[in-house]
Amino acid sequence: MNENHEKWMRVALQEAKVALKKKEVPVGAVVVFEDKVIGRGYNQLESLKDPTAHAEILAIGAAANFLNSWRLSEAVLYVTLEPCPMCAGAIVLSRLKKLVFGTYDPKSGACGSLYNIVQDNRLNHQIEVIPGILKEECSALLQVFFKGLRKEENE
Repeated sequence: MNENHEKWMRVALQEAKVALKKKEVPVGAVVVFEDKVIGRGYNQLESLKDPTAHAEILAIGAAANFLNSWRLSEAVLYVTLEPCPMCAGAIVLSRLKKLVFGTYDPKSGACGSLYNIVQDNRLNHQIEVIPGILKEECSALLQVFFKGLRKEENE
């Protein structure tokens, strides 16, 4: 299977840029199945007033709708930021084959930073994880957002 992680992470970055334009934390995600995007999402917590409207949750939901199945066992999730505990749980429950993420989240990451829910062998499913794809670009987008937020707060 020919995997082009940078190609798909760039698609996830485009989703993150949509979030940035909407003044959301710029996290983007895509679910890839048979070399095509079947689900996409970007953070929409503020716009939807929904604490579960994370990029990963929205992308997984769209992919499940596309396949008409909650089992995404042959799909790969690409996300610009390491998933939080909620999203890591959804990744396990959806049986994704693989998780590829851009940058670690030292404050709430649950796929290697604070926890490693997606590879916990006490659970009934574990996911292969590939971190650090386009790490600098994913980090830079988040830094731009939070720098702008701090600037607004100081004005």
